[in-house]
Amino acid sequence: MSLILGVNAYHADASACIVRDGRLVAAAEEERFLRQKHWAGFPAEAIRYCLAEAGASLADIDHIAVNRNPGAHLLKKALFAFKARPGLALVTDRLKNASRVGNLQQAFEAAFAGQAGQLRAPVHAIEHHTAHLASSFFVSPFDHAAVVSVDGFGDFASAMWGIGETNRIRVIDRVFFPHSLGLFYQAITQYLGFWTYGDEYKVMGLAPYGRPSRMAEMEKVVRLHADGTFSLGLEYFRHHAEGVEMVWDGCTPQIGRIFTDDLIGLLGPARGREEPIEGRHRDIAASLQVMYERAFFNLVNAVQQRTGAKALCLAGGCAMNSVANGKVFEQTKFTDLYVQAAAGDAGGAIGAAYAVWHHELDGARAFVMTSAFWGPAWDDDALDEVIATSAQAFADAECAVHRYDDDEALCRDTAAHIAAGRVVGWFQGRMEWGPRALGNRSILGDPRRADMKDILNLKIKRRESFRPFAPAILRTAVADWFETDYDVPFMLQVYQIRAERRPAIPAVTHVNGSGRLQTVTREVNGRYCGLIEAFAALTGVPIVLNTSFNENEPVVCRPQEAIDCFLRTKMDILVLGRTMIGRGV
Repeated sequence: MSLILGVNAYHADASACIVRDGRLVAAAEEERFLRQKHWAGFPAEAIRYCLAEAGASLADIDHIAVNRNPGAHLLKKALFAFKARPGLALVTDRLKNASRVGNLQQAFEAAFAGQAGQLRAPVHAIEHHTAHLASSFFVSPFDHAAVVSVDGFGDFASAMWGIGETNRIRVIDRVFFPHSLGLFYQAITQYLGFWTYGDEYKVMGLAPYGRPSRMAEMEKVVRLHADGTFSLGLEYFRHHAEGVEMVWDGCTPQIGRIFTDDLIGLLGPARGREEPIEGRHRDIAASLQVMYERAFFNLVNAVQQRTGAKALCLAGGCAMNSVANGKVFEQTKFTDLYVQAAAGDAGGAIGAAYAVWHHELDGARAFVMTSAFWGPAWDDDALDEVIATSAQAFADAECAVHRYDDDEALCRDTAAHIAAGRVVGWFQGRMEWGPRALGNRSILGDPRRADMKDILNLKIKRRESFRPFAPAILRTAVADWFETDYDVPFMLQVYQIRAERRPAIPAVTHVNGSGRLQTVTREVNGRYCGLIEAFAALTGVPIVLNTSFNENEPVVCRPQEAIDCFLRTKMDILVLGRTMIGRGV
């Protein structure tokens, strides 16, 4: 038996996983335990959880896999340093941070005290983008696929592509520092006034409200090449010359200004954080998304032509661009697509573990990730104990508490509350792996109500009005409601809703007629599927509005966090397992 601990450490979205004989046992991001979004550092709590879920101790670990390799591309780093001195702040900060990965013993000793002496497992440093590719291909249903990773930077590269065959990935090529599509998207995100780490998804949601009228300018910022690669107009970026201030340890990542004054000269004044969003900002967002897609598909089509593959596996932070993902079939010759639930840096923990299992241990393929439910769970008895501790708080809030004996009645009554326009917090089973709430840590609403977005923002989310909410749909109903009929279990593709169906579900139809769907099946999540089926029986609509169970914080992990969120917001119903807590109903 082989037990592999995979770790994404000292990088955004720190995470850990356990793989036993090629099968995933547990995976979680550190932010869920520490309650700090995108937390970067050593993922001690995630490791602790994964060990507990596996029934293992540090002494039982056979291999530790880390998704960083400080020794990768040393010659390229040295050549860049020689040419670019003295503007090396970003490079040196990254190298200094990455060097911590080379010796994890001190971190284990600090986190696990006396247990750290039991640790005998060798540490395998896996190149960042190799881990990304492995995180998608090795848990995909494909034996043969093109593999593409695109992100900001990792181990001095911003993109990598190749071919996956059975239990091997062969790398074809890379794009190296200082050129990066991820950095391009992040720089324009900052320019548009969104400075919090990870805000790119907000700009992606804003883009459909504008027109891509600034393409001439964008083509100066990103240049496309006939071989599929890309390069940046470096005069518009600080990272290669001046450096960018970065903080990556023990906090939410903080990154200083990436763009130069030349970008302001090109696009006009940058938007301040609190300034209103104007038409030109919307147009720049639209132009950004179109330019990203042009570069992305220029690369992906070149990879398809070179490999001849029909299936594509995507990874890296840019694989979270669900709008681009949703156009793969129309813009390329690929006919199958897989994007792992945690496509970004968190997923590197899984990728590193599987790279060790397959490449270094020659393990056979034994696992396909069809579910994202790899985090902590609480059974009914444990939930009852937590609920009992909040009995007075529920009474003070005039909440009724009812325990159901069967799923059918629970789903029927919950569906009725959703159909009546109530907002439902839904806490079930194991927590999701990755950034999307997929039916176990979700807030649910009625997609038929045009005012549901406003209701959710008023009662709970308090987020920008332009950001869409997602439709969770029965897999069997996708062809009837969407123009593209395909599995989207992890909510990482955006497809067009059929024009005739859009008036029926205004709350989950974006301004351009699209929806970032999640397909739901009984095999993956029986209770959630049962709820949507019950809602369809009541309304004729096999869809519920699904958003993450949180209030400007990481998605809730523990039942007490769900209760706290319910009580401090204006949520109407909370369902914990088979117990329903209702406010004012």
